[in-house]
Amino acid sequence: MPLSLPCPSRPGENPGPGRSDAANVAAVTEVEGQVRDEKLDAEREARRQLALGQIRQYPDPVLRMQAPPVEQFDDDLRRLVARMEELMKDANGVGLAATQVGVLRRVFVFSPEEDKVAALVNPEIARRSDEAETDDEGCLSIQGVTMPVERSTSVRIEGRDENGEEVAYDLEGTAARIAQHELDHLDGTLILNRTTPEARREALAALRPRLVIR
Repeated sequence: MPLSLPCPSRPGENPGPGRSDAANVAAVTEVEGQVRDEKLDAEREARRQLALGQIRQYPDPVLRMQAPPVEQFDDDLRRLVARMEELMKDANGVGLAATQVGVLRRVFVFSPEEDKVAALVNPEIARRSDEAETDDEGCLSIQGVTMPVERSTSVRIEGRDENGEEVAYDLEGTAARIAQHELDHLDGTLILNRTTPEARREALAALRPRLVIR
């Protein structure tokens, strides 16, 4: 599943020539929800495991909590964003919400285009398409399982960056799916809540041995 990520725009700004959705599609590795599906060498796999060890895992209760809005755009916020960006990259992910690192602040990081990471603080979906599509999603906090989730095929998401500047992204396809996945995390909603009853039962059955061990 190729990752299609248009460039960001400022609220109220027309995309203009060269910034249409079709002109900003970048084909990269396959992506399932938050997770890149690709084979890693031994060194990158070791970094991935270290990063995953710092990301909260289901059924950690913080993953079910709703994050309050960010009120101060300060050095603490910028340090949090920098840490999340590094963890996301090392974990071989394409998105990471603050709740996944145990911080109840309304912020997530994601890849708005290939080889770039951006932060969205206090994000809101301003517009979504009527058309929806179901596809498999994985999650850095629910390792080893994927499940079908229905999402809007395109969204406009608005918020601020880590410096308090207003930003907006017009996203479609996989990029729109990533943003919706991250926004769900900030509301305490997991893909287990979004999938079919049958897929949820299968996922929980696969997770149960690990949950017992932990």
